[in-house]
Amino acid sequence: MKVILLIILTTFCLTIYGQDKYNYVIFNKFTEVEGTEYVIARIENRGKMEGLKNTYLLFIDTKNGLTNQVDFPNEGYIQEVEQVKIDKLGINCLLVSARIVDLDGKKGIDWNDPTQIIVLSTDGKQKTQLTDSKLFASTWAVNKTTGTITITGHYDTNNNGKHDKTDKNEIGVYDLKSLKLIRKI
Repeated sequence: MKVILLIILTTFCLTIYGQDKYNYVIFNKFTEVEGTEYVIARIENRGKMEGLKNTYLLFIDTKNGLTNQVDFPNEGYIQEVEQVKIDKLGINCLLVSARIVDLDGKKGIDWNDPTQIIVLSTDGKQKTQLTDSKLFASTWAVNKTTGTITITGHYDTNNNGKHDKTDKNEIGVYDLKSLKLIRKI
């Protein structure tokens, strides 16, 4: 009887502690957008028990203090934000690598879901997902002479959530000016 009472009291204490009375807002990183008046704040909203709730990028105009928020899906995870500035080709954009698709459908976005490459304008008002939602982007390189980005990854063709012999590897070359696929290799 004492064991059952102890289990009930422990469960009761944990559920009371787990009530989400407070959310924690974390400003992970501030990044200057070169050649503009904007600074980007990477913001994460975390709950007490469930961890990461949502992530977004906040573009702050340092001249007038106005902001523009770029939302990502709940439980989405931003891995990296990189600016690509090629003046001679008129390209100035931000590349964001993020996990934003729950491909396996297992209660949210996790480490087994694919990484996509998203292109944002320098003010955050335009957002374009460059890679297909089913492509697990692994590496990429920007060619500043041609204004292209080459991305390699694999498609989970058998839908088992991992990289194995049956998955299709591919390389895609994308134009950063038009944000279109030039060729798949």
